[in-house]
Amino acid sequence: MTIVRDIRAPDAEDWRRLWAGYNDFYESTVPADVTEHTLSRLLDPNLPLIGRIAETDGRIAGFTISVLHESTWTMTPSCYLEDLFVDPGLRGGGVGQALIQDLIDLGRAQGWSRIYWHTRTDNARARRLYDKFVRADDFVRYRLTL
Repeated sequence: MTIVRDIRAPDAEDWRRLWAGYNDFYESTVPADVTEHTLSRLLDPNLPLIGRIAETDGRIAGFTISVLHESTWTMTPSCYLEDLFVDPGLRGGGVGQALIQDLIDLGRAQGWSRIYWHTRTDNARARRLYDKFVRADDFVRYRLTL
Protein backbone atom coordinates (compact mmCIF):
# COMPACT_ATOMS: atom_id res chain seq x y z
CA MET A 1 0.00 0.00 0.00
CA THR A 2 1.20 3.50 -0.85
CA ILE A 3 0.63 6.49 1.38
CA VAL A 4 1.46 10.05 0.37
CA ARG A 5 2.38 12.72 2.89
CA ASP A 6 4.33 15.93 3.36
CA ILE A 7 8.10 15.65 3.22
CA ARG A 8 9.82 15.74 6.63
CA ALA A 9 13.42 16.38 7.70
CA PRO A 10 14.15 12.64 8.32
CA ASP A 11 13.30 12.02 4.63
CA ALA A 12 16.26 14.11 3.45
CA GLU A 13 18.65 11.27 2.60
CA ASP A 14 16.03 9.30 0.65
CA TRP A 15 14.81 12.46 -1.07
CA ARG A 16 18.37 13.31 -2.15
CA ARG A 17 18.76 9.77 -3.57
CA LEU A 18 15.54 10.09 -5.55
CA TRP A 19 16.37 13.66 -6.59
CA ALA A 20 19.69 12.44 -7.99
CA GLY A 21 17.84 9.73 -9.92
CA TYR A 22 15.40 12.30 -11.26
CA ASN A 23 18.22 14.51 -12.48
CA ASP A 24 20.01 11.52 -14.02
CA PHE A 25 16.83 10.57 -15.88
CA TYR A 26 16.61 14.05 -17.39
CA GLU A 27 20.37 14.14 -18.01
CA SER A 28 20.60 17.26 -15.86
CA THR A 29 22.91 18.48 -13.16
CA VAL A 30 21.69 20.54 -10.24
CA PRO A 31 24.49 21.98 -8.09
CA ALA A 32 24.65 20.67 -4.52
CA ASP A 33 23.91 24.10 -3.04
CA VAL A 34 20.75 24.40 -5.17
CA THR A 35 19.68 20.90 -4.11
CA GLU A 36 20.11 21.81 -0.45
CA HIS A 37 18.30 25.11 -0.95
CA THR A 38 15.42 23.27 -2.63
CA LEU A 39 15.23 20.77 0.22
CA SER A 40 15.22 23.52 2.85
CA ARG A 41 12.40 25.32 1.02
CA LEU A 42 10.39 22.09 0.77
CA LEU A 43 10.67 21.70 4.53
CA ASP A 44 9.48 25.27 5.21
CA PRO A 45 5.67 25.26 5.59
CA ASN A 46 5.56 29.04 5.05
CA LEU A 47 6.68 28.85 1.42
CA PRO A 48 4.51 28.06 -1.62
CA LEU A 49 6.54 24.94 -2.49
CA ILE A 50 4.79 21.66 -1.80
CA GLY A 51 6.94 18.57 -1.24
CA ARG A 52 5.07 15.27 -1.06
CA ILE A 53 6.57 11.85 -0.39
CA ALA A 54 5.13 8.47 -1.37
CA GLU A 55 5.85 5.56 0.95
CA THR A 56 5.30 1.94 -0.04
CA ASP A 57 5.67 -0.65 2.71
CA GLY A 58 7.62 1.87 4.82
CA ARG A 59 10.06 2.64 1.99
CA ILE A 60 10.21 6.05 0.34
CA ALA A 61 9.20 5.31 -3.21
CA GLY A 62 8.77 8.68 -4.90
CA PHE A 63 8.08 12.37 -4.59
CA THR A 64 6.38 15.37 -6.11
CA ILE A 65 7.47 18.98 -5.94
CA SER A 66 4.85 21.56 -6.77
CA VAL A 67 4.58 25.33 -6.75
CA LEU A 68 1.33 26.96 -5.66
CA HIS A 69 0.78 30.37 -7.25
CA GLU A 70 -1.79 32.99 -8.10
CA SER A 71 -3.12 33.19 -11.63
CA THR A 72 -4.53 35.96 -13.80
CA TRP A 73 -6.97 33.44 -15.31
CA THR A 74 -8.62 32.19 -12.12
CA MET A 75 -9.69 33.46 -8.73
CA THR A 76 -8.07 30.63 -6.76
CA PRO A 77 -4.46 29.36 -6.78
CA SER A 78 -3.02 27.17 -9.49
CA CYS A 79 -0.60 24.34 -8.78
CA TYR A 80 2.36 23.68 -11.06
CA LEU A 81 3.57 20.11 -10.64
CA GLU A 82 7.22 20.79 -11.36
CA ASP A 83 8.80 17.44 -10.50
CA LEU A 84 7.51 13.89 -10.11
CA PHE A 85 9.78 10.88 -9.71
CA VAL A 86 9.30 7.26 -8.70
CA ASP A 87 12.13 4.91 -7.73
CA PRO A 88 12.81 2.88 -10.91
CA GLY A 89 12.60 -0.37 -8.95
CA LEU A 90 9.08 0.49 -7.78
CA ARG A 91 7.56 1.73 -11.03
CA GLY A 92 4.41 0.11 -12.32
CA GLY A 93 2.99 -0.41 -8.84
CA GLY A 94 0.75 2.65 -8.68
CA VAL A 95 3.13 5.04 -6.90
CA GLY A 96 3.04 7.67 -9.65
CA GLN A 97 -0.73 7.45 -9.84
CA ALA A 98 -0.98 7.83 -6.05
CA LEU A 99 1.25 10.92 -6.16
CA ILE A 100 -0.90 12.62 -8.80
CA GLN A 101 -4.14 11.62 -7.11
CA ASP A 102 -2.76 13.03 -3.86
CA LEU A 103 -2.29 16.45 -5.49
CA ILE A 104 -5.78 16.31 -6.98
CA ASP A 105 -7.26 15.50 -3.57
CA LEU A 106 -5.17 18.20 -1.89
CA GLY A 107 -6.16 20.73 -4.51
CA ARG A 108 -9.85 19.97 -4.21
CA ALA A 109 -9.66 20.19 -0.41
CA GLN A 110 -7.80 23.52 -0.55
CA GLY A 111 -9.79 25.08 -3.38
CA TRP A 112 -7.13 25.26 -6.09
CA SER A 113 -8.33 26.06 -9.60
CA ARG A 114 -6.08 23.61 -11.47
CA ILE A 115 -2.95 21.49 -11.54
CA TYR A 116 -0.73 21.53 -14.59
CA TRP A 117 2.59 19.98 -15.62
CA HIS A 118 4.71 19.06 -18.60
CA THR A 119 7.09 16.30 -19.61
CA ARG A 120 9.27 15.42 -22.54
CA THR A 121 7.41 14.29 -25.62
CA ASP A 122 9.43 11.05 -25.65
CA ASN A 123 8.67 10.18 -22.00
CA ALA A 124 6.15 7.53 -23.08
CA ARG A 125 5.84 5.77 -19.74
CA ALA A 126 5.02 8.97 -17.86
CA ARG A 127 2.67 10.11 -20.61
CA ARG A 128 0.68 6.87 -20.35
CA LEU A 129 0.19 7.63 -16.65
CA TYR A 130 -0.65 11.30 -17.21
CA ASP A 131 -3.16 10.44 -19.94
CA LYS A 132 -5.16 8.51 -17.33
CA PHE A 133 -5.89 11.85 -15.66
CA VAL A 134 -6.07 14.30 -18.55
CA ARG A 135 -4.97 14.56 -22.17
CA ALA A 136 -2.08 16.83 -23.11
CA ASP A 137 -3.05 20.17 -24.57
CA ASP A 138 -1.58 21.89 -27.61
CA PHE A 139 0.73 24.36 -25.89
CA VAL A 140 4.46 24.57 -26.56
CA ARG A 141 6.84 25.46 -23.77
CA TYR A 142 9.52 28.15 -24.12
CA ARG A 143 12.32 28.52 -21.60
CA LEU A 144 14.76 31.42 -21.51
CA THR A 145 17.60 30.98 -19.04
CA LEU A 146 18.79 34.20 -17.44
